[in-house]
Amino acid sequence: MRVYLFIAVVAICATYLFTPLVRHLAIRWGAVGRVRARDVHIVPTPRMGGLAMLMGFVTAMLFASKTAFLRGVFQQNHQAWVVMVGAVLICLLGIADDIWDLDWMLKLSGQLLISVFVAWGGLQIISLPIGSLVTASPTISIALTALLIVVSINAVNFVDGLDGLAAGIVAIGGVAFAIYSYILARTSPSYASMATLIDVAMVGICLGFLLHNWHPAKLFMGDSGSMLLGYLITCASIVMTGRIDPATVRASIYLPAFMPILLPVLVLFLPVLDMLMAISRRLCKGQSPMHPDRMHLHHRMLRIGHSVQGAVLILWGWAALIAFSSIMLLFFTSWHVLVVFLVGVVALTCATMSPYLQRRLAKGAPKGHEDEPLPHCAGSRYTARHTRRR
Repeated sequence: MRVYLFIAVVAICATYLFTPLVRHLAIRWGAVGRVRARDVHIVPTPRMGGLAMLMGFVTAMLFASKTAFLRGVFQQNHQAWVVMVGAVLICLLGIADDIWDLDWMLKLSGQLLISVFVAWGGLQIISLPIGSLVTASPTISIALTALLIVVSINAVNFVDGLDGLAAGIVAIGGVAFAIYSYILARTSPSYASMATLIDVAMVGICLGFLLHNWHPAKLFMGDSGSMLLGYLITCASIVMTGRIDPATVRASIYLPAFMPILLPVLVLFLPVLDMLMAISRRLCKGQSPMHPDRMHLHHRMLRIGHSVQGAVLILWGWAALIAFSSIMLLFFTSWHVLVVFLVGVVALTCATMSPYLQRRLAKGAPKGHEDEPLPHCAGSRYTARHTRRR
């Protein structure tokens, strides 16, 4: 555990230190998001923060390769190097989009090619822990792996609409996933786990970048960052769940058989939900599925009156509730988890709807109190003018 914490600290420090340099490069290379009516920021802000995150991730992985505890993970197979090469490629694609605003079809094609390359390089879903289901052929395995990577990349990209939102959600999911993968690793002869390593390094780069990305952000992660995070969290999931022996999982009293499938879905529940809603909404209007609009979950939060920081914190809360409720199933009975989950749902629902409820109460207040300002009115007026592209 101490080695993993050390790697996380390395990732945090490296990303934090690289970010100012990347900000300077983003300005110099013209990767600066212009202010539009749908943007949150009110001054032109550089993007391309994914480059700093990539540098932090590679630094942490290289440190890990030199530690006695994790050296064997790098020597046993070449998955770690495949993951890093894929991370570099997906980040470079994102950098190109941050600078030149690539056509969505070109970007999607690039994502697919990189995903196929990574799957061909050995990062594949070999088995699915649902009964005894095993992929029928290498071709199906590569196709399934590539599809999962592309979906996750775009899910995180869709939810990246407010300062700190995507980094926080992925960090929360990464912590939950790291706990589970660490528990799995303890059931094996060696406690070292590639999935846990990827997770802790990913959480570290998210936290290091958040120190610069909290509202008002000094640097946006851009597509280079959101695509990188979606790629990394999927790679960790594939490394862990894609090679689990279903019989072994069912035999363990600590690891319910449904967890390997349930947890990856719940970790990215909010991004995937937002992506599915956006695609359905746009297709129903006859638009491209990548057509930008102002109807994402975070846009709705701003519209009902939340400030940027308030909306981000509440969406983090929903992500944590969903991800950690699944982890609690490993330690507590389902009834205890259900009670905690329902209490959390009630609390977060009240927090989510609080500006709307306050306005309703204000409308019904005596005449002398009608003109009193509401706590979130300033934030609501501010965000009504500025909503970022996604």
